[in-house]
Amino acid sequence: MTLNPFEIDQLTTLDTEISDPRFAAIDKMSVGELAETMNTADSNVPGAVRRALPQITSAIEATTTRMKAGGRMIYVGAGTPGRIGVLDASECPPTFGTSPEQIFAVIAGGASAIVAPCEGAEDDVDAGTQAVDAAEIGELDTVIGIASSGRTPFVVAALKRARARGALTVALTCNAATPAAAAAEHQIEVIVGPEVVGGSTRLKAGTAQKLVLNMFSTIVMVQLGKTYGNLMVDVKPTNAKLRERAVRLVRSVTGADRVSALEALSVNSYSVKQAIVALRLGLNPDEAAAQLTKNSGLLRAALGEQA
Repeated sequence: MTLNPFEIDQLTTLDTEISDPRFAAIDKMSVGELAETMNTADSNVPGAVRRALPQITSAIEATTTRMKAGGRMIYVGAGTPGRIGVLDASECPPTFGTSPEQIFAVIAGGASAIVAPCEGAEDDVDAGTQAVDAAEIGELDTVIGIASSGRTPFVVAALKRARARGALTVALTCNAATPAAAAAEHQIEVIVGPEVVGGSTRLKAGTAQKLVLNMFSTIVMVQLGKTYGNLMVDVKPTNAKLRERAVRLVRSVTGADRVSALEALSVNSYSVKQAIVALRLGLNPDEAAAQLTKNSGLLRAALGEQA
């Protein structure tokens, strides 16, 4: 894809593309000096995220409404933003017990682009449109387009197509008033300024994007009842560490001893929620499962507690 003169001029004005004179001599710095410089630059990121909290809050509230109705959350990105989306989405099944189809990521260039650079894929407008169609994006879904520059053609095309199909659309960018923002219903603009290495948006921009996606996945899941207080009660105990966490969770909520917690988990297919309901209410596994189902999987409601 060849840029026209107008698009070239646009790139030169983007905060994420500017070369900051403050960092012009980093190749002359000692390791300690450069580490301090990067740490100081990174310290500005939380403040930039904080300034965008009203935009973030509005987008999360809208996303939660659709997911409560059975919708999905889909991250779309290219390069570093795409990989950050993949990372956040891939953590949801073990942490919150979601299915891989409920929260997932689409990266320009496909799965191989996660580990191998495929930079040209970000310019493929048709691929962005086709990816949304292939995922059968619908009215209950939320598509979050992640693009540091805010002009990535793959992401902009995906947002436009998702919006045309009736989905909720969110643009997460690190520049203001961008094509991605114009294509989406909700705009989250986290302005972190120029990078220590000019244009290397895996740095501050990438950190900002991960912080925002942490909020998205965590807050939406909390709103969907995937935690009990701050306890990870929908955890999938798929290894030794997580099985021990499951035991601690059951004991914390029920007051049971270790032997009783282990037994409850064993007979309840290692479902933390079900084991807790069974112990607290004195139910067998089938009854505990039915109690959770009756209360839409919400542990607090299944235990008869007020939200």
